[in-house]
Amino acid sequence: MYFLALAADYDGTLAENGIVPPATLDALRRFKASGRRIILVTGRELPELKAVCPDWAIFDRIVAENGALLCDPAEGSERLIASPPPCVLVERLHALKVEPMSVGRGIIATWEPHEATVLAAIRALGLELQIIFNRGAVMILPPGVSKASGLQEALADLRLSPHNVVGVGDGENDHSFLSVCGCSAAVANAVPTLLTEADIQLTAEAGAGVVELIGRIMREDVCLAPLAKHGIRFGTDRAGEAAFLTPPDGHVLIVGPSGCGKSTLVTALTEQMADRGFTFCTLDPEGDYYELQHAVCVGSVARPPDVRDAMKLQQDTGANIVVNTQALNLGARQKLFRRLLNEASRLREISGRPHWLVIDEAHEVLPAGNPAGAHTGPMQALGEMTPAAIFVTLVPESIDARALAAIRTVLAFGDVPAALLTPFAQMRGIPLPGALPVPNHGELLLWRPGRDDARIVRPIMPRQRHRRHVGKYAVGDVGEWHSFYFRGSDNRLNRPARNLYDFMEVADDVDDATWQHHLRAGDYSAWFRNVIRDQGLARDAQAIEADDAIKPGESRRLIRKAIWRRYAAPCECQTCSA
Repeated sequence: MYFLALAADYDGTLAENGIVPPATLDALRRFKASGRRIILVTGRELPELKAVCPDWAIFDRIVAENGALLCDPAEGSERLIASPPPCVLVERLHALKVEPMSVGRGIIATWEPHEATVLAAIRALGLELQIIFNRGAVMILPPGVSKASGLQEALADLRLSPHNVVGVGDGENDHSFLSVCGCSAAVANAVPTLLTEADIQLTAEAGAGVVELIGRIMREDVCLAPLAKHGIRFGTDRAGEAAFLTPPDGHVLIVGPSGCGKSTLVTALTEQMADRGFTFCTLDPEGDYYELQHAVCVGSVARPPDVRDAMKLQQDTGANIVVNTQALNLGARQKLFRRLLNEASRLREISGRPHWLVIDEAHEVLPAGNPAGAHTGPMQALGEMTPAAIFVTLVPESIDARALAAIRTVLAFGDVPAALLTPFAQMRGIPLPGALPVPNHGELLLWRPGRDDARIVRPIMPRQRHRRHVGKYAVGDVGEWHSFYFRGSDNRLNRPARNLYDFMEVADDVDDATWQHHLRAGDYSAWFRNVIRDQGLARDAQAIEADDAIKPGESRRLIRKAIWRRYAAPCECQTCSA
């Protein structure tokens, strides 16, 4: 399920003349039986609600008094989430004979035409309060208190993402809470402005309209998600039309040769997700995303990640997560991925989070050629995930065929998309489009498998600078030809460093004369620039190389510190922490 809850107004929406019709109650029970939750969002005070709605316990939460009070029917608890009405105002309104008038835990309510009297009293007393109108009702509340603020409290209580909630209402005071929901609906008897603004205009009135809506949610679910609220924009096509990833688009494959822009696109996508309030979890095997903004990184080059803690953090705080698996070998990464998928699937059932799962180097954790049943658990979890997982790879044919079968959207980089996509299409048993367009530099190909058309899209660029493969250069192997060799002026030594951690270790061992020889020759900055391809590190090293007054021990410490600042892993030694 994608939509996990229904948030509904009471009078004029669920209820007709104050009473919920039996057919509407039956639909609400079916909705709850499906595993979803129901939140009532009403302007009524609790005592009067309970008097007219004997089935009030059907709701998982009740937001009463137009957002001022939150009730948990199962526990019988109530929590005031606004300051109580000022006694001086209540006394003044009584003195002015404002009737009828009710005073709740956080609300003062009356009816038109008393709004002018109420406003004059608020001004005369110098109070900071707001007046909210709804079909003739006049409600006085503290500033910032509304059905929207109350619903957000209820969702936080239930640990639900608002993106996974459908809201329905009929009156002026329903605008605010419907704007919070991932999909909004208005019953046919709603005020005209609400009907205009809602994502769904129901054909039936009040309770019958809610029955209609519940039927649609249970039949269509994710397909109800409106593009304006759920689409993640990733670029613009050659006709100037924006291109989006949406929940109904299913799993996404991002494919292309190394260095073509896959990780840059993922970085931009995560920015779009964060901007829209969608949570993501990224599986990061090479340290590509360890500095990703709007995310918390768990795990490092030296420390394996704790998946359960990561998912708990996402559940409790709604934080975006990067799961760094550099400290694990391939077998351990595959095992961790299975745990991550199970935990993410469980969390999605509860809260809707994470909304997007990004699997970098997907061929590593879902490799082709595994025996039948080897990925039964993960594949079942992937198949049930909504909206989707994003698979990132340069070799789609190396991904398990069952994972490829779930792909509904392909984003392909490179000037030979047919060569990249032919193995994928063959494994899926589907043809490629007859005339496959070729992207230029800085473009990608968008294709929905099964359709005989594709289009070229220029992807958006991230605001933050993407940093590639920091872990690879920290603990990987740049190869024999690209290693740094500490030899000294007379070639007495031949100590290779195949990565940055090797470099720091060997740098501590070599004598001062050897160290100084390479320092004065500018060899360190050249290696950082040309092999490690870190221009910032190269500039830092070049400044150290140019300072003749720095002693060998100090120059080693400064270069080590520059490396550690960019490629840090937890370390207890005093040398590194210095």
